[in-house]
Amino acid sequence: MSNRKIESHNIHIDSDYINWITELKQRYRSAQVKAVIKVNAEKLQFNWLLGRDLVRKKAEERWGTGVVEQLSLDLRREFPNADGFSVSNLWFMKKWYCFYTQKGANQILYQAGRELAKTKSSRLDREKLQQPVAELDMAKLHQVGAELPAIFAGIPWRHHVEIITKCKSVDEALFYIKKTVEQGMSRAALINCIKADLYSHQGKIVNNFTEKLPDLQSKLVQDVLKENYDFGFATVGHEIYDEAELEDALTKNVTDLLLEMGTGFAFIGRQKEVLVGGRSRKIDLLFYHIRLRCFVACELKAKPFEPEFVGKLNFYVNAVDELLKAPEDNPTIGLLICSNMDSTDVQWSFRGLGTPMGVATYNNIRIKDALPSKELLEERMRLLQKEMHTTKRLIRKKDE
Repeated sequence: MSNRKIESHNIHIDSDYINWITELKQRYRSAQVKAVIKVNAEKLQFNWLLGRDLVRKKAEERWGTGVVEQLSLDLRREFPNADGFSVSNLWFMKKWYCFYTQKGANQILYQAGRELAKTKSSRLDREKLQQPVAELDMAKLHQVGAELPAIFAGIPWRHHVEIITKCKSVDEALFYIKKTVEQGMSRAALINCIKADLYSHQGKIVNNFTEKLPDLQSKLVQDVLKENYDFGFATVGHEIYDEAELEDALTKNVTDLLLEMGTGFAFIGRQKEVLVGGRSRKIDLLFYHIRLRCFVACELKAKPFEPEFVGKLNFYVNAVDELLKAPEDNPTIGLLICSNMDSTDVQWSFRGLGTPMGVATYNNIRIKDALPSKELLEERMRLLQKEMHTTKRLIRKKDE
């Protein structure tokens, strides 16, 4: 049977048809997402119960120390096209179960699941959490290890492996699970967050957000901004450098800068110009945060905090609100990043200000002069080779 050619001019397309086809596309995409999440939740449920069995059955004591290797062999023989049955992966399943069933973990998991289920930050967050775990009974969490904790179902297995192998406590692990669910982080982004110890730094920035923003927005902003930024990807020419050189070093590596700022930041520009009263003013760095739905005006200072820095940042925040902010945007956030600060100085500087802002520090800027030159590295290699040659000759003489 020949293919029938369908031409758009054979039908009449109106606004109702366009609305309907748009709805169908969205409905299908939603079904795809739900299907993927459902499959992921079922696989995680299997891994959780397998880990539980290894613990509760005391498999190694009962069948010998090689039982995990044998189990891996039997499962791979039965399901040759399935992945996830390697010996190391089975050990991870046991470790996963043990990590979250240690003393005190049960109540922490139950409370975390309830809190995340109530999150109203976005429709996608609710869909990610609630849909895949609709069949999991939250009440069973009171029985330690009875079911896969509902909060786990929203992220892939390899994310879980990274978390349990790198985190020291259940609280820390749950912090990264929540971040992954809320922000849809890739495994690479998750690893970067753990490496940067986001758990220790995030939410502790000195700020006035609780007084100047609604409760939910305040919490979200504090979760997004850090108290300290690692600028180890940037290099300046000398130990004494100014804001312009620091800014230049950071913006040469915008990708690394955005990774350090965190998920959701979009770079708007460097030295972003705003015209106020016919006079040009320039903001060091301007970002827009997708999840917060607001601009973030950032001022850099290559020196310790001074109270007058706050006044300048306050001006820029107000300027962005007046000139760039759209009606649907949330209030602009001010972020001052300096080399050091005293929290009392900062808090006193905030008094009387109406704009939301926070003050953070940075570290690990690299100094170009401190890096060895190519010639110096070559000379060091020659000396090392000469030293190794001399050592070998002495060893040969000794053996003779």
